[in-house]
Amino acid sequence: MDLQVKDRAFLVAGGSAGLGLGTATLLAREGARVSICGRDPVRLQTALDDLHVLDPRAHGRALDLRDGAALAAWVDEAARLFGRLDGVLVNAGGPPRGGLESLDDAAWQAAWELNLLSAVRLVRAVRPHLRAAGGGSIVAVTSGSAREPIDGLLLSNVLRPGVGALMKSLSRELAPEGIRCNSLAPGFIDTERLRSLEAAMAAEAGRTRVEQEARLCAEVPLGRYGRVEEFAHAAVFLLAPVSSYLSGVQLPVDGGRQRSG
Repeated sequence: MDLQVKDRAFLVAGGSAGLGLGTATLLAREGARVSICGRDPVRLQTALDDLHVLDPRAHGRALDLRDGAALAAWVDEAARLFGRLDGVLVNAGGPPRGGLESLDDAAWQAAWELNLLSAVRLVRAVRPHLRAAGGGSIVAVTSGSAREPIDGLLLSNVLRPGVGALMKSLSRELAPEGIRCNSLAPGFIDTERLRSLEAAMAAEAGRTRVEQEARLCAEVPLGRYGRVEEFAHAAVFLLAPVSSYLSGVQLPVDGGRQRSG
């Protein structure tokens, strides 16, 4: 299938690793121009080196997503470099594990700024560029916790639904400008983030990591962790013009784990 992304320009937040890098890699492989951002300059450069093998036009900037000015500067820089923007993957690292008693006000504030306020700021910054291009696509990465709470992930359970609600609301507000807004709710995708959570859960329960992985996979009807490439195919499809009549959708990418419709 021709995804119709060749020579179009996309931003991928949190693009130096995990789901973001997987999405940026597939976009570049399909002929799109891509700009990524990430907090760690070394990791960002490693990701760019890999992307440059696919497309020497790939661009990136090291920044903290909680820095609104830096976020806006990245968006504007990429738009100048590429001459246009056609879409953005709104993506940020997951907040730390914890429950009510273990999370103080600082933890709540940091998670709010990283996972929800950064999404608002990124959409605000990219909107005029998408409008100038005649429309485009905004896809936000949430989590399975956006629809079904996950034990021990209170911050995610509270904030991820807000990102999904933001996309649903904006799918109506921005539709007259030709801008589509959707979200993806990944389940157990095999990333560093998942392996870190797996290790913490295993330590708390006194299990081996192999035992913990087996327990998590038992929750998934397909019986395994998802691969980053599988998530990336869903993300690029929603970013691409080929999905032009999809907006306001929250799509689970979780092997059937979610029980709700």
